[in-house]
Amino acid sequence: MSFLPDLAGWALSGGAGRNNDNDNEQQQQPVITESEEEIRAKRLARLSATGTRNNTNTKHTTHEAQGPTLTSSNKNSYTQKNEQEETDRSKDDTNKSSPPSSSSMGTTNASRKHEETADKALIQDNLLHGAGTKLQQTEEPLCKKIRDDALDSKAKLSSETASVSESVSREKKIAASKISGKKIQIFKERLLEKTLKIKLLVSSMSDDHVSSEETSSTTFTDIVPMDIGTDQITKENISEIIAERLALSPNSKYITSLPLADQKLISYLGACHRRISEELKSISAAVSQKQSQEEIIELLQEMKAQVVSYSATSLMAPDLFALAQDGPKQLSECLVQAALDPSTSIAIGVAGKNSSYYRALCDELLAQDEDLFQNIFQEVLKHIQEDLSRQSECVMETFGTSSNSGSGLVQVAALTIMCSHKKVAAVVVNCGNFLLPSEGSTEAAEEVRVSLPPPPAGATPQQVQIYRMMSAMAQGRQSYRKRSGPALEKNTLLGLIMRLGMPMENNAVVSQFQNVARMTRNDVRQKTDMLRRQLKVYQDAVCGLVKTLITSGEETRKMVMQWITDALLVNTGATAMRPDRNKVSSAQTLQNITVVLLKLCEPFISDSSRIHPGFVWSPEHHGGIFATSGDDAVSRLGDGSHTCNEPYEPKNKFIPQCFFLCVRALHLSLVASSSFHTNIVRQVNHMAWSIRQRNADVATDPNFNQILSMQLAHEVSVLAPELVSDALRFFNLSAGFLLKISDEALALMPEHMVDDMCDYVVFVSRFSPKELEGVDLGNIFKVVVKLLSPQHSNTVKNYNLRAKLGDVLHDVYLPTDRDSRSSVPASVSCDPNMGGRPYLLSDSSAQEILAPSLLLLYGEVEHTGYYEKMGHRANIASLLQYLWESSEHRPAFRRITQNKESFVKFANGIMNEMNSLIVTVMEKLPEIRRVQLQMANPQEWASLSEEQRETISSRHEENEQEVKRALPLCNKTLKMLGFLSTDSDIRGLFLLDELCPRLVNMLLHVLTKLVGAKGMELKVDNPESYNFRPKEMLTDLCEIFSSYAEAIPFQEHCAKSGYYTNDLMTKAVKTCAKLKLLNDEKMDLFSSLPDNIEAVSKTIEDDEALLVDAPDEFLDPLMCTFMKDPVFLPTSGTIIDRSTITQHLLNDPHDPFNRKELSVDMIRPADELKERMAAWIKLKRNERENNAMEE
Repeated sequence: MSFLPDLAGWALSGGAGRNNDNDNEQQQQPVITESEEEIRAKRLARLSATGTRNNTNTKHTTHEAQGPTLTSSNKNSYTQKNEQEETDRSKDDTNKSSPPSSSSMGTTNASRKHEETADKALIQDNLLHGAGTKLQQTEEPLCKKIRDDALDSKAKLSSETASVSESVSREKKIAASKISGKKIQIFKERLLEKTLKIKLLVSSMSDDHVSSEETSSTTFTDIVPMDIGTDQITKENISEIIAERLALSPNSKYITSLPLADQKLISYLGACHRRISEELKSISAAVSQKQSQEEIIELLQEMKAQVVSYSATSLMAPDLFALAQDGPKQLSECLVQAALDPSTSIAIGVAGKNSSYYRALCDELLAQDEDLFQNIFQEVLKHIQEDLSRQSECVMETFGTSSNSGSGLVQVAALTIMCSHKKVAAVVVNCGNFLLPSEGSTEAAEEVRVSLPPPPAGATPQQVQIYRMMSAMAQGRQSYRKRSGPALEKNTLLGLIMRLGMPMENNAVVSQFQNVARMTRNDVRQKTDMLRRQLKVYQDAVCGLVKTLITSGEETRKMVMQWITDALLVNTGATAMRPDRNKVSSAQTLQNITVVLLKLCEPFISDSSRIHPGFVWSPEHHGGIFATSGDDAVSRLGDGSHTCNEPYEPKNKFIPQCFFLCVRALHLSLVASSSFHTNIVRQVNHMAWSIRQRNADVATDPNFNQILSMQLAHEVSVLAPELVSDALRFFNLSAGFLLKISDEALALMPEHMVDDMCDYVVFVSRFSPKELEGVDLGNIFKVVVKLLSPQHSNTVKNYNLRAKLGDVLHDVYLPTDRDSRSSVPASVSCDPNMGGRPYLLSDSSAQEILAPSLLLLYGEVEHTGYYEKMGHRANIASLLQYLWESSEHRPAFRRITQNKESFVKFANGIMNEMNSLIVTVMEKLPEIRRVQLQMANPQEWASLSEEQRETISSRHEENEQEVKRALPLCNKTLKMLGFLSTDSDIRGLFLLDELCPRLVNMLLHVLTKLVGAKGMELKVDNPESYNFRPKEMLTDLCEIFSSYAEAIPFQEHCAKSGYYTNDLMTKAVKTCAKLKLLNDEKMDLFSSLPDNIEAVSKTIEDDEALLVDAPDEFLDPLMCTFMKDPVFLPTSGTIIDRSTITQHLLNDPHDPFNRKELSVDMIRPADELKERMAAWIKLKRNERENNAMEE
């Protein structure tokens, strides 16, 4: 091993920059002080040169076989140096032995052996009898002589005593010095074994030297024997000792017998660094003398410095030591091991991470060569990234033979440790594939085609042809652009990390719920919790990595936020019902991004004042994620005509950036996933219903078990408790932000910001309501009330969005005692700051504007769709009933009557809805009853063909679904009419000519169906399952009739209605009395109604007789009835009765005669015609009175 003399010479003469072989030479030659940079440069050059010579040495193999030995020339130099050292030491210690004169190694070893034997005997004697025993034996005759001479002379005695004391003191010091030096040397050797795992063959702890031949038959575990030609361990030769250890071949018997970790250079040196640090920490307890402590500390510090220096050098010059050929890979493995076992982590020092081996190594590399520093860690990153690319998309699965070191979790943790050094983090974010290609670049548009596996072995030519054809078809579906969602996951570092999760399609996840229909709830909960724990651990690790990168400096933070921005830009299609997987990332990727952003928002989750709205209208800062034009334009709350001149100058730009990126991420991930989950649940319920209709068992149906297991697999991630809680808190933060900004800024906010808030809160209330408990949702309530107010009706013009605001109030904030089916915790609807009172009653804004806002909303939801409006109006009716019963909202209801036009629109909407519902229900219930009777007859049902039975069953299911949607709203609308009619002012509005006829016809139509001749046709099996409660409906109906029983206009319109008969009303009164549906007061009013109507009908008949020959100009052109209040239509020049045209315009804002746009305020009274009509009627009545007198 020819390079060892040079290496030793380097270590002794200049490696540490502070050692000379000869004290005399040190005195004669001037000391040349070199800088650290010069020392490092010389070291690297010397090591590179010696490494080159080592590669060409033909005796390398022989050296490995026999162990590390010195060459003859170097032995001579060592002998001469040791002789000089022995001479100097013998002079200082007053040793009578002569220094060895021979220059041979044998002579030197013999003299050293003789001295070691004597020293060992001295140490043993000290250990047996204690220090100073020999001195005490010398002291006894001297004391005796002093006593004998005491009588001769006091002066002589004093002189001799002083002389003897001085001699004894000198002998004590000499002996103690020799013992102390030997003890320190032994301690150093033990320290060498403990820290560097090296045992010197020439040792102070043994009587004889151990030869290479003896060690060849010895079995070593973790200690490597070394021969450096001396037993002296000093800070000057420690570098040579470490170099000898590192120079061993990987195939050496000393290396192969070591534990695997010690066979790798980087892991070995990292462990040495930790052990040295631990010794430094405890050195005061191990060594008592201050001077010895300082010597040992200096030695340990030198060890520590050399360990770090050799580590850096081996990484920079990997050919120097055979053990360091794959240095970057070894470092990556050490980082992985540090993630697996923090107790042996190279990134955690005894005094914290700043004292760690990893930090010292990074600093050393950075100080020696910054370019090489970057190259080394790029190689380390490459190894970690390769491991990540082999990961399955499920965090449960691993690759390779080890289930731990190969897991994605461990790789992320290793990467986090790696980036704990800020300069390394900068290297990571500046690697070539950290970001996607910039938008609009040539590379961004390049297509990537995924290669498919070859045809299976043994396939026939025909099978190969079919396989290739199928592959060609699939090839188009598996190609993607270099700037796209799939490219984000496959080509970028963070994408490889973010793509891991718990995908519902993954077999490892779905298999946890195999045959789930037969599992108990407890089993399902345990499996779900187990999967969620694994997912949370991984997501926490990802958040830790991102946080480490962001906190490493402005450059790394900027790059990470740019990556997130790019991720959101390339995934705008993720909200589609069926996202294109060639364009967008997977759901777990987007969810992990959302989780990271939610954690970044955590520091300001309760303080919306730090969020500046200008980020939305600043393209320079939002990077295009809130674009107002193009294919990816984001709709605003306002209609686009609003502007805001407020400049974007926040105190902290990072906070609004995190907030608005999180707003967008929630829209693309969590909200979209919640909508997808709702569809899955709907499919599961439909399949279960279909199976039961066939009288089959859902628990044994394989298709049902499959889709149910996918639902539960999806719930693992989308309904994870911590994620749900964080999202709810963020939406409450968003609501608080919307409350504080100006109206101009509010109109410029993304529309989905409010839409997502409503969708997600309602979703959680239905599928995971217990997660709402303990979460403050006060801001969400306040912003809903604000946006529903008439003042902001022009800001939020989207009728679907306004309808969702009403759903939030009903599903979340309506106290649960109002809806027994709700499982939302009661505390959610209550304001903790107002003594636990419901938000609906305690909030001052709600008391002022909520009631009129809901009345306005009831009419607006007409534009949301036929089926959707039913659910919305049912919710609004429940809310209005709750508010009506509270004294806090009664003044607001009274103010409603002051706006006649708005109330007429609201009332018209009620009656339109009720008429439509009654038609649906009364048509479908008889059909449902007929099919039920048919299915209940086995013979009749069996006589039908399979096709006929399927057709009937399908139609029957549709009828049931329609009735189930319609009846809840029908019931609530009747109740709403009932409680509104109890107020005299509101009752007066219902008696207007444009409303009263429709109200009467609607009530009588329902009454006919309930108590008429065909009432038995509505008697279906299990009516409660359809929300059909005929007794409750009849009660509400009779209460409404009793409220209007004394109103003459109501009586008159009842008499004119084609639905009215005296028998019908009389039967209704009897049924109500029999069932005791009303209290006594209301029953008396209802009972008087038939007689009142009969009395009015006679007057009406007399009046109609007068109008038989009325001129055509007095008749309504549409209804052909005598007009009461004729008005002129400027759009067509037609005169028509006010009640007729008003009622028409409520449903159609066009002139009925020429379809021109027309509104109520455009109508003008026809006063001249009205006067002529009044005069004509007066004339007719006078004629009738005269005829009656004549008779």
